[in-house]
Amino acid sequence: MALKKKPVTGMKDILPSEMEIRDYVIRLIKETYGSFGFSSIEAPCVEHLSNLNSKQGGENEKLIFKILKRGNKLKINEAESESDLTEEGLRYDLTVPLSRYYSNHANELSSPFKALQMGNVWRADRPQRGRFRQFMQCDIDILGEPSNLAEIELILATTTLLGKLDFRDFTIRINERRILKAMAEYSGFDKDTFDTVFITLDKMDKIGLAGVAEELKKEGFDKDAVSRYMKLFQNVTGDTSGIIFIKDTLGDFLDQDVVDSLTTIIETVDRLKSVDFKIVFDPTLVRGMSYYTGTIFEISMEEFGGSVGGGGRYDEMIAKFTGNKVPACGFSIGFERIVMLLLEREFKIPDASMKKAYLIEKNMPSARVADILAKAADERKSGLSVQVSMMKKNKKFQKEQLKSEGYHEICEFFTDRM
Repeated sequence: MALKKKPVTGMKDILPSEMEIRDYVIRLIKETYGSFGFSSIEAPCVEHLSNLNSKQGGENEKLIFKILKRGNKLKINEAESESDLTEEGLRYDLTVPLSRYYSNHANELSSPFKALQMGNVWRADRPQRGRFRQFMQCDIDILGEPSNLAEIELILATTTLLGKLDFRDFTIRINERRILKAMAEYSGFDKDTFDTVFITLDKMDKIGLAGVAEELKKEGFDKDAVSRYMKLFQNVTGDTSGIIFIKDTLGDFLDQDVVDSLTTIIETVDRLKSVDFKIVFDPTLVRGMSYYTGTIFEISMEEFGGSVGGGGRYDEMIAKFTGNKVPACGFSIGFERIVMLLLEREFKIPDASMKKAYLIEKNMPSARVADILAKAADERKSGLSVQVSMMKKNKKFQKEQLKSEGYHEICEFFTDRM
């Protein structure tokens, strides 16, 4: 039986034309985030299953690719539970591994520490447009900074990057987990039901206000509590006055410093942004990860029809490794979705080095071929990209293919002339 030539479901082969865009975006990410003081790090893609299953990753914990024990450790016939078979898994995001990494190396790192991570993650998810089972993530995190300077820098750095990729008119949606909790408590929901309430609220963009109210009632929640909750969303606006309205309505259920911090983030980002985008207060923004403790944010783009990045503050995660609380905040861009949008736009890499192709006639004397290779070497030293190939029988198709790959100049070398 012939071997399978297609990749595993949810994973993809990457052709050179896309790889060129990906490499360019990676270079731009490192350059841009580096200018904001972020340092590149790398952690293993395999993580302890106990870390991945620590009730921090929300629904992603149901999507872990688990790795069987190896060698003498694997005793399938004697297994009584899953832990007898597996103790490691592929990471589903970069935040949990970063927290372990920082906990292990804190004494060797600066404080605050500004980390840049890029790498593949794996989720046993249902593949769809812009969503794969193996995909690249790109995260920036600031560890050890308790003030909202962390949120401001993360948002400014990320939006600066998007601006360099010619993205405009997108929206940064921002909220606060403490506002979410205060709104639920004010409405009369029990604290132990908050997760259920928030999971339903997170569907607001799909089913609307009436749909959320109906689902909450079906879950068995008190109708008065649901009605009071819905009224909060009916009257709130997307600017800083919306935050003030929430505070005035909730009273002692919400601390003033939460309002002041979120207002400062929005006003400062709006004043310092280097590209056209909107930053709006969205009290329906939930973010699925259980590890978020404060500010949360997402990037929404109409051309994708949803989120292309997100993040927030997770001040309690590192304490689970060390026992010591360390403030932490991060922002992740949807690398795969960004690349997909660039490809759909037929994005051309700006200021790319001139790409030339040398086509050499077959059966050319070796001394002449060596001269041509030397000429190509000289041009490469000057910054050009030069591909040397033997001339094919269907030269017209060969040249068309080279042009489609970005080779702007094609030089032909024949035996009887240089």
